[in-house]
Amino acid sequence: MTAAVTTDADLDEAPVTDDGARGAARRFGVLALAAAVVVGLLLGYAGGLLTPTLTRPGDNSAEAGFARDMTTHHAQAVAMGLLAFQQGQDPEVRQLGVDIATGQQGEIGTMQTWLRSWHLDPTGGQPPMAWMPDGAGLVKNGLMPGMATPEEMAKLRAAKGREFDLLFLTMMRQHHLGGIHMIQGILDQGHDEDVLAVAQTMKNTQQTDLTNIQAALKRLGG
Repeated sequence: MTAAVTTDADLDEAPVTDDGARGAARRFGVLALAAAVVVGLLLGYAGGLLTPTLTRPGDNSAEAGFARDMTTHHAQAVAMGLLAFQQGQDPEVRQLGVDIATGQQGEIGTMQTWLRSWHLDPTGGQPPMAWMPDGAGLVKNGLMPGMATPEEMAKLRAAKGREFDLLFLTMMRQHHLGGIHMIQGILDQGHDEDVLAVAQTMKNTQQTDLTNIQAALKRLGG
């Protein structure tokens, strides 16, 4: 009896399982999203370079505090958005994750460029939310308004399917509500026109996200 020999042609004709195809597509999608996040960050840096430097906000200014704190706040939203793209079951949830991750990563680039152009340290020496009049009372266990705890983030990473979708939407709704409160703070206190313009865009975007989140939660029965 002659042993069967597998040829290149046999390999070419071999069927690809649905799971394999979905896995490959998901891996390609993650790489594409990672590239999009990097591009967003670079565009954000480029946008921040357009900020005039004739009058620079000081180290203890509301603008500096906002840029530093909102960078940290945004970083968690980016992490949550990437999780939604990777683990979300609902297509709208996955798309929302992409939009939040890429958009807020670009805004991080803008805010970090502001700090460099103002010749300020990216972290500073002030405690979180010190730039807002009610800031001290808003920080809970070291977390700024709306931010998830490490335990909540671990729960989100472990969730699957519809459970993940509902948890992500609920956590991101809370995250955006806290973020909008911080954005309103700089709109009320800030003086730099470019910072105010970007902050208003952030607020408008997050309010639109909240409308979409509420609709998705209702649709999914959350």
